[in-house]
Amino acid sequence: MAEDRTVNATMDLCLRIGEMLLSSGAGAADVTATMQSVARHLGLRNPVIDVTFTSLSMGFTGAADEPPVALFRQVVQRDIDYEDLSRVDQLVRDILSDEVDLTDARATIARIGSSGHHRRRGLVTAGYGVMCAGVALMLGGNGAVMAVAAVAAVCIDRLQLRMGRRRLPNFYQQVAGAAVATLLAVAAASFDIGIDPSQAITANIIMLLSGIGFMGALQDCLSGYYVTGSARMTEALLATAGIIAGVSGGLAVADVAGVSIGEIDPGGADLMTVSVMALGAAICAAAFAFSAYAPKRVLAPIALIAGGAMAISQVIESSGLGRTWSVAMAAFFIGLVSYGVSGWVSVPPLVVVVSAIVPMLPGLSIYRGLSLLGEAGAQTAAGILAIVTAASVAIALASGVILGEYVAQPLRREARRMERRLSGPRLVGPLRARAARR
Repeated sequence: MAEDRTVNATMDLCLRIGEMLLSSGAGAADVTATMQSVARHLGLRNPVIDVTFTSLSMGFTGAADEPPVALFRQVVQRDIDYEDLSRVDQLVRDILSDEVDLTDARATIARIGSSGHHRRRGLVTAGYGVMCAGVALMLGGNGAVMAVAAVAAVCIDRLQLRMGRRRLPNFYQQVAGAAVATLLAVAAASFDIGIDPSQAITANIIMLLSGIGFMGALQDCLSGYYVTGSARMTEALLATAGIIAGVSGGLAVADVAGVSIGEIDPGGADLMTVSVMALGAAICAAAFAFSAYAPKRVLAPIALIAGGAMAISQVIESSGLGRTWSVAMAAFFIGLVSYGVSGWVSVPPLVVVVSAIVPMLPGLSIYRGLSLLGEAGAQTAAGILAIVTAASVAIALASGVILGEYVAQPLRREARRMERRLSGPRLVGPLRARAARR
């Protein structure tokens, strides 16, 4: 009977760890490998683990004459929470190094799931405002544009927080957020205070895109978890569709009100210095990580990596390779560098890579596509092309980061064993499963 309770406690611990990782954006391959590592280390050999978009299941059979044991757990919360993700990742490493036993580990995972954050929610909202101001700076906006983008970001965050408490689906939250961003920019432009509203709208589009799990969706598809990847991709497409609907509605209101909102010239970025764009990207990435409850020790490395990636992207794009290839190579740099940096600051690589690619999200392409589709005539084809470019940029960012992880991880010791055991790059969890304790 005592052994049965130990088996149930071990499986419950693994499921709780998997739930925390999956709800924080970790890939299904990382969740499965982490659960297997913990179960094997605690004495459960060859458990059956199944990870889907909304549920986790784990089964174990001891001797041939013993009945099998199966446990299930639902995944409900899907907020970006890098503090909990880092704490769970550290707990897994402590378990595999025998620093905590099963009882202490269960108490720790329960405490992580039930406790709040040390960072106040008002500071998180302010972080989103700083993030959008950084994007506006990256796009060449002046102080007025940065102020409007920051105010809109604060309003969007508070509105979506209130809508979330009323359990409204994420699609409607994205529609409302995009509409608020567009209408505030239109209102600011009507006062003729010398701002470019298109820059403020684009900055808030990037803020809304930052909460979409493109990374986990593409990682699941590349690592063979097609059902989970398809579900995550559907969620990402619905969220993006909400942004498009909200911005389109705001632009229609601006047209009725007679407020002219121009489009950002894609060649305008060449007139700006790379250092200013890198500074804006660094501010944006660090502020997003702060708003996602990332530990403070990782903010400076994220800012440096994001600034360097933006500089690489601009240099490559100016050479004539195009937007998609430039962001893909910059994302490859992020994946290659972030793996070592994450070990240095003791956080999962997912925290670094997602934050660092936020400044390069295709907010500008989405805005250009919507503004061109609103015009009649030959501009419709150009608008469709801009939307397709936005999709290709998103795929290039995710695939470039994952390829960088593929290249970086085998540089570690015992890489050959790790490659035989894992089906994809590890963005969360330990690389090596230790043997079971005696």
